[in-house]
Amino acid sequence: MQRDADALRDTGVTGVAVRLETPRGTVTARSGVGDLLTRRPVRVDGYLPLGSTTKTFVATVLVQLVGEKRISLDQTVEQLLPGVVSSAGNDGRTITVRNLLQHTSGLSDYIYDVFPDPSAETYFANRWRAYEPDELVNLAVRHKPSFPAGSSWAYSNTNYVLAGMIIEKITGRTWQQQVHDRILRPLGLQHTDSPGTLPFLPYPHTTNYQQFTVDGPMIDTTIPYRPFDSGADGSMTGTARDLNRFFGALASGQLLKPAELAAMRNTVPVPQDSGHPEGTRDGLGLFFTPLSCGSGYLGHGGSGFGYVIRAATTTDGRRTITVSAHSRSADPQTAARQEDALRDLIDHALCRTT
Repeated sequence: MQRDADALRDTGVTGVAVRLETPRGTVTARSGVGDLLTRRPVRVDGYLPLGSTTKTFVATVLVQLVGEKRISLDQTVEQLLPGVVSSAGNDGRTITVRNLLQHTSGLSDYIYDVFPDPSAETYFANRWRAYEPDELVNLAVRHKPSFPAGSSWAYSNTNYVLAGMIIEKITGRTWQQQVHDRILRPLGLQHTDSPGTLPFLPYPHTTNYQQFTVDGPMIDTTIPYRPFDSGADGSMTGTARDLNRFFGALASGQLLKPAELAAMRNTVPVPQDSGHPEGTRDGLGLFFTPLSCGSGYLGHGGSGFGYVIRAATTTDGRRTITVSAHSRSADPQTAARQEDALRDLIDHALCRTT
């Protein structure tokens, strides 16, 4: 695992941290530096922006509500949030909760509206701005849908903004409160939180760096970009230890009854041009990715300016791993090599039998 962490660092990532939990114990690895100025070591126990890994927490809450008969996966957005999705050809009457959680809604991704120009100037100019969930949805539904609901797959953060709104509509409490009461507190995840629009990571943490232009400088982007780092689609923070505990508990049935977990793991194929490994399938906030040694793993990733997080678990929840890479390259070929190295690390760690 250390060799694989070093290989990921050698692709140009400034800092790498890995935590693997197995029945035999915990293994950690780190490589690179935690800060380019001080050259301090990478934190293996530091706080992380979880990014889109937040979606798995939100999906778990909604599936719990399904098990409680408070909502159905086949209910439509229009039934739950009347009039919210009803413009430019977007029709909430045809989009179900399942479509939202599985990214088969066809809804446009709002992130292209809040970050249209991928530059450092845009990051610094807009990083403090926060949007309400309905504002983000309104931005997205100005665009025509990519396809009729249920007919294809395309990742869209807008889906989970709506999922958070539905949780609040059904329960009368925010998705953050529901995640805390239903997941964080029962599992004892004391270092995981949903800080919303608070723009700072707790200490200690490793510095994140984004390269906005090829051959350009590494920019400190540890402060989140609030336009897409403050909602049910990607705002949570936590630690690798807590993240492993969550995914292990989810896969082993500690959070959902068997029928609910089966529904969450009922997957659709992910297109090969989507950036995911061949054979990847998407469930309800939970991806299934094949392993080179057979079978596969469940998990979800998260990314933002300057970081990539991957959390994964074997299907029985016995081996779990979280990998954090603390910089991102502007060069597509370098970024592809970094992604390949990250996937290899996870594959090797989960395929080992000891």
